Amino acid sequence: PEERGSPPGAASPIPGARAEPPRAQIPADFYCVKWITWKGERTPVITQSENGPCPLLAIINILLLQGWVPASRCPQVKLPPQKEVITAEELMAHLGNCILATQPRETSEGLQLNFQQNINDTMTVLPKLSTGLDVNVRFTGVSDFEYTPECIVFDLLNIPLYHGWLVDPQSPEQVQAVGKLSYNQLVEKIITCKQASDSSLVSEGLVAEQFLEASASQLTFHGLCELTATAREGELGVFFRNNHFSTITKHKGHLYLLVTDQGFLQEEGVVWESLHSVDGDSCFCDTDFHLSHTLGRAGAAAAPPDPRLQQRQVDQDYMVALSLQQGQDPPSVLSDLELARQLQHEEYQQHHPHPHPHPPQHVPAQAGGRPAGERRQRPKPDLDCTLL
Repeated sequence: PEERGSPPGAASPIPGARAEPPRAQIPADFYCVKWITWKGERTPVITQSENGPCPLLAIINILLLQGWVPASRCPQVKLPPQKEVITAEELMAHLGNCILATQPRETSEGLQLNFQQNINDTMTVLPKLSTGLDVNVRFTGVSDFEYTPECIVFDLLNIPLYHGWLVDPQSPEQVQAVGKLSYNQLVEKIITCKQASDSSLVSEGLVAEQFLEASASQLTFHGLCELTATAREGELGVFFRNNHFSTITKHKGHLYLLVTDQGFLQEEGVVWESLHSVDGDSCFCDTDFHLSHTLGRAGAAAAPPDPRLQQRQVDQDYMVALSLQQGQDPPSVLSDLELARQLQHEEYQQHHPHPHPHPPQHVPAQAGGRPAGERRQRPKPDLDCTLL
């Protein structure tokens, strides 16, 4: 599928609609720089505020991280230590320098001409890196793509490009229907087969269509297994899925995607996201691939729950349920805020047993319930019994 920031099959612009403003009127793209500790060194990572198409960031982040990967053959990008924001033009300049640095050392005329041709092809592709690349997967292998001029960038920088959208070989009907076709070719085949008069072709087209529908997430279980087996330990590559390019690596036999969401800009403990399931179930890890307990800014700002307050809430729910079961009117139910205030008042009375000149803060009484200042006696739990 062509990576343009919208899913495959999105509606085309309506003829006669307002055209895009000229390029000069569009402000430059800015990206925030997140500094992490990677392999013992302070290393920058480029983040993005939208989950849009940006293979440029996936490639640049590899060039930023790969300097600390042993036996890496592609050049490294370095940013000033005080850098906090970077533009797309700056990233493009760094990438251009890295591509020029891949010039072969041999001075033979054939190699130089081939390199010059690759450079010319690359320069026409570079502007697309910040908007979208024409990537067309094949369903036969995690490294199988229909060759397009855009792929030359990955070849020059020696960066592997992966996907996980594979046909399960244990399903012979799907293997027969999909074959070695690319995504675009398979869509054309489905349209042709559904219009055919031969029932076998119609059936084959339906099987192929069912495969695309069942694997709409563009990742299959067989593809995940093949990707885990193909990727080398410690390798940094680009993973294509759902019109998005991500930086991927393999650590101790497990796959991880680099977290580039700007929402985690201040969370240094959130660096990698595990890729171990097809249904999107994952967990965040720090730079050393240890499970991160940081839940982001919203979770970090929230205070941990008070176990005493939780126990009060459990007791209250139990009393309500018991009253309903016995056909009695349920006791008054206090909100979480009222329970917290009551708990705070009781704790204050324990630490200050003498009368206080100021009256204590009372919780407002519930309609039809006990007075707010009255302490509700709860039954002591029987340690020999278990409430099921």
